[in-house]
Amino acid sequence: MALDETEKIWFNGELIDWKDAQIHVLSHVVHYGSSVFEGLRCYDTESGPAVFRLKDHMKRLKDSAKVYRMDIPYTIEQLCEGVKDTININKIKSCYVRPIAFRGYNELGVYPLNCPIETVIAVWAWGQYLGEDALEQGIDICTSTWRKMAPDTMPNMAKAGSNYMNSQLSKMEATMNGYKESVLLNYAGNVAEGSGENIFLIEDGKIYTPDLGSSVLRGITRDTVMTIAEDLGYEVSQEIISRERMYLADEVFFTGSAAELSPIRSIDQIQIGKGKRGPITKKLQDALFDIINNRVEDEHGWLDFI
Repeated sequence: MALDETEKIWFNGELIDWKDAQIHVLSHVVHYGSSVFEGLRCYDTESGPAVFRLKDHMKRLKDSAKVYRMDIPYTIEQLCEGVKDTININKIKSCYVRPIAFRGYNELGVYPLNCPIETVIAVWAWGQYLGEDALEQGIDICTSTWRKMAPDTMPNMAKAGSNYMNSQLSKMEATMNGYKESVLLNYAGNVAEGSGENIFLIEDGKIYTPDLGSSVLRGITRDTVMTIAEDLGYEVSQEIISRERMYLADEVFFTGSAAELSPIRSIDQIQIGKGKRGPITKKLQDALFDIINNRVEDEHGWLDFI
């Protein structure tokens, strides 16, 4: 599905027309994948448009850039204002937000440090990533034949464009085989994450998710859901999770800024629980959407109103 174009894009601190936000074909990022990015959402809440965990996302963008020795020439505060300015000028109340920093045009060798850093923020309307019925009905997924990178090969905690070549392989494989999404194992054969989501299991009322040593992204929605779960009185454990535990779990779900909180009803054609959204998943989902729509008090300060 083509992007729902908006009017303006924030490009190196200036708001320019969507069609003018272009780069040279010999930019470093085109040839070597040298980019870091974020994905977050603005919600049209009952009290007006608000970006969810804006500062946390901009901090992670800067952290990802640090790993790759990319000096983004804007502070976290300036990036946050850039997001708000882009949403405001496009007169959009509910949208997906994509900030990205990448190495631009200068010279074309693997060594990157002589190429300039370009910083861009775009927004557009984007519905439920895994389908409009995914939040309630759940989705069918498969275990990918592709593995997540070992920690001494690519830094999985950096949200870098190059990492998502791995995700593309698993997403294409899943789609061509009739599944909505895939889950990848890590270098040790244990559960890591989806192509663009973190994964959670529920066993006997307790919630589990792979730890950060399992080749996973430090997801902000992941952290949000763990915090909500603990607020609701559930025990949450981050640990190594074997593949077969997914099949035997009572409930399984994905989290992510795009996917939000999406139940999984089957994995590798094995039904999970009762084959539909489970009761704990629904409680977590309801609590998450109450917060992001400002229907309850924002005790954690996660909403940044425009």
